[in-house]
Order: sequence, then structure tokens, then C-alpha cells
Amino acid sequence: MHDLPPLARLGGLLATDLRDVTDDPAALDSTGWWAVVHTYEGRLICARFADVRPAPPPPAVPGRWRWRGPAPGDWTSSLDRGAYIAGVERVRAHIAAGDVYQANLCRVLAAPLPAPADIDALTALLAARNPAPFAGTVRLPAHGVAVATASPELFLRRRGRTVESGPIKGTAPTPELMLPKDRAENVMIVDLVRNDLGRVCAPGTVTVPRLCHVEHHPGLVHLVSTVRGELAPGAGWAELLAGTFPPGSVTGAPKSSALRVIDDLEPVERGPYCGAVGWIDADRGAGELAVGIRTFWIDTGGAGERARPVLRFGTGAGITWDSDPAGEWAETELKAARLVGVASTGGQPREFEGIRHGADLAGR
Repeated sequence: MHDLPPLARLGGLLATDLRDVTDDPAALDSTGWWAVVHTYEGRLICARFADVRPAPPPPAVPGRWRWRGPAPGDWTSSLDRGAYIAGVERVRAHIAAGDVYQANLCRVLAAPLPAPADIDALTALLAARNPAPFAGTVRLPAHGVAVATASPELFLRRRGRTVESGPIKGTAPTPELMLPKDRAENVMIVDLVRNDLGRVCAPGTVTVPRLCHVEHHPGLVHLVSTVRGELAPGAGWAELLAGTFPPGSVTGAPKSSALRVIDDLEPVERGPYCGAVGWIDADRGAGELAVGIRTFWIDTGGAGERARPVLRFGTGAGITWDSDPAGEWAETELKAARLVGVASTGGQPREFEGIRHGADLAGR
């Protein structure tokens, strides 16, 4: 990966000629075009590129850096079925005790890569087999960043002073299989997002122009809502991120309590998964950050010549009192199956199975 130049492929644009990397969110309101990766745990990477031009996704054709993914049977999960179901029951116990109303319980899949790989080649496969509205690549070898996202979910969109979020809650194979629990979960998270935006928007400007709209994506459907507001005077990206991160749809409500429950139940870090990935054009006062779901990232696996790169992918579900533990496990499988199949050498988009459940390869 270190032989590859930095690049970002986001929003239908290809960005090259890296000029600056910072963790200061105030830079996003300064000047230039920035690629952004914000891990769930709070690491912010902002990369300013000088050459930004329209470009289609890379072609999924053989070449020097063609994608060679893990074998389908090499994947492990940070939580096996039994541990995940037990985690769902513990979330329900927290709900019964009044600690939370909802919490997102996630697990991270991991598999060793057979050889050094270009994450942008995985983006090409995802674009061909699982197109998504917020798909893209961020590749910063010197900073350990190699992310390919096929996210369907808008975290934050900004056009001038107008900001918008598109929380997803509710997942099923078809619209007919949506449950009352799915709509209730979406409404709950919309209320949370309204409160988050209300911290940085002018009073009275936060609205919900769309509630529980059904969106179709490869292999499944989601309920999606839209929350919109006008930034308060003096508020910029730093204040917007401080008031809304991490995204409410991948944490829970109340957010502070859900974060404590998540930290207690999940054995590994989420990394870019459930964080934010996207672009910001400070010169135009515009930007689009996706929630880092349906997202792969390459971990170098540690230091030393023998370290093997590891491909990671997260999947999860929102847990409420009405949750069926086995059904929530099945939802995490549904969200992972197609994409992990695409990323696995020899796998098929709809035929992935056989994750080996056990400890994560690198631990926490």
C-alpha cells in the first residue's frame, strides 16, 4: 500500500496532489477541498488535495493493483452469534432499567489479506456490484488510512448555512417485511438528530421534511428520514461535528447513555465504521459526510515485516425493547452478506456465508 499515492474518490470527484493533513476541524472552513475520515472513537483526519476533478469510479479490471480479497472462509467476527444475542439481552435489560431507549450493537468482521492490496480496487468492485449513493475511497498511506465505503446513509450535508442529515433506521429484505419496531426506531433517532442539530442551528429552523421514507438498496430496503436546519451565526464545521458526532443512528438514545452501553458490550474498536467519511469544499461552503456504514478498511496488522494486512468490515443493528435477539443477529448478517461476498476472492455478491465467529484477529 505504501507504493501507492494518496487519493480520495468521493462525490463523483477524484482528488490527487495531497497538500496538507490535519486533525483540526476548523481547517474545514478555511480554504480548499478536503477528504475527511472521522473514526467512531474520535480520530479526525482531514486531507487537503490540490487537484480535484470529476471522475467515474475506477474500472474493475485486472491490473497491477487489482483487488485480491480474503477467502470467504477466512472471516472472523468480534462477537459470535451467542455473544451477540447475549448482548442484545443486556441492552434490553438496560432499557428495562431506564438507562437507554435504544442502543446500536455492532460487531467487526476481519480477515487477513493474501497480499498487499489497493483499497481503491475494492471501491471499483463495490461500484460495479453494490452501488451506493455515498461510495468512495480515501487512501492516505503515510497516515495509515485505507477506506472504501459503500455507505447509503447521509450524516451531514452542508450547502452554505443549510445543513441536512438523513438518518437510517429500519432494515428488511423487502418493504413488506418491515416491522412496527422499525418505524418506532426511526422516529426515535429522528428526534435525537433534531436535538443534535438544534445545538448548532438557529432556533426554530430545525425541521423534518421527510419521515420514514422507504429506500431500496442492493439486497435490502431501509427507512430513511431527513432532518434540516440553518446553522447559527458563527457556527462552522468544528461546531457542527462537536454537536452531532458520533451519528445518532449508530449510537442510540439518549446518546450519552448509549455510548456507555456500547463501550461495555463491544470488545473491539469500530474505527472508521460508524464514524464519518466524505468531502468538504471550504471554498464553496459545501460538503457531504456519510455515516461510515457498509465500509471496509485495511489495518496493517501491526509493526514489523511479518505483519499481515487485515481487511475489516462492521455490521450492527439498533436494539429496542421490542427487539428479537435472533432477528437482530439476522439483520447484521443481512447487512454484511452481500458486501463481504463482493470483497472476498471467490465469493459472490449474494452468496457469502461461513464467517468463523471468535476473537477479533488483532484484539482491541
